[in-house]
Amino acid sequence: MSQYQMIVFDWDGTLMDSTGHIVFCMREAIHKLQLSPLTDNAISQIIGLGLPEAVRTLYPNSTDADIKQLAMAYREIWLNHPHELPMFDNAVELLHKLADQNIFLGVATGKGRRGLDKVLAATGLADLFTATRCADECHSKPHPQMLEELISFCGVEADSTMMIGDTEFDLLMAHNAGAKSVAVTHGAHALDRLQACKPFHIVDDLFALDEWLHGNNQRF
Repeated sequence: MSQYQMIVFDWDGTLMDSTGHIVFCMREAIHKLQLSPLTDNAISQIIGLGLPEAVRTLYPNSTDADIKQLAMAYREIWLNHPHELPMFDNAVELLHKLADQNIFLGVATGKGRRGLDKVLAATGLADLFTATRCADECHSKPHPQMLEELISFCGVEADSTMMIGDTEFDLLMAHNAGAKSVAVTHGAHALDRLQACKPFHIVDDLFALDEWLHGNNQRF
């Protein structure tokens, strides 16, 4: 039996190649509100945070009203600009393979519930996950609440839980919850930023993750 009872995935930048669309929507929201423009790279660095925390990071001097306004503008643009975003190669195959095993699958994401439900419905993957948590239901990453709630819901131990993510926020959340983490480098944060969080392992893509899970004495 695998030493891991549950594997939790981040969504954006880990399973779905959505970084570019998120940056586009935030750039459009910034333009709409006539705020000081930001580089695409600066915007990409907040992917993984809850929306209010992301806005506060981008514009540290914003008032609560400013944060709410930009968050609402971003959310409206994202929901009203449907874009068929691709899953990363091997994401669907890997999820189905894991779901066929005696293991819980979860999602812990910076998305809001409405946004996650929308992409789960569009991809047809909702039934593969035992439980999911979103940033508008819990504290934003890197706070451990999302992961702690998933661990509690599934009745597993933190040290038998693995978090897979592409940002330092995912890795730090896992650390704060007492879980292990694996970093994927095809998402928002650069390798050196991921390495600084000292994840259990680092992979370049979901093919490498699949291979590592099989080779790391796991029975998947």
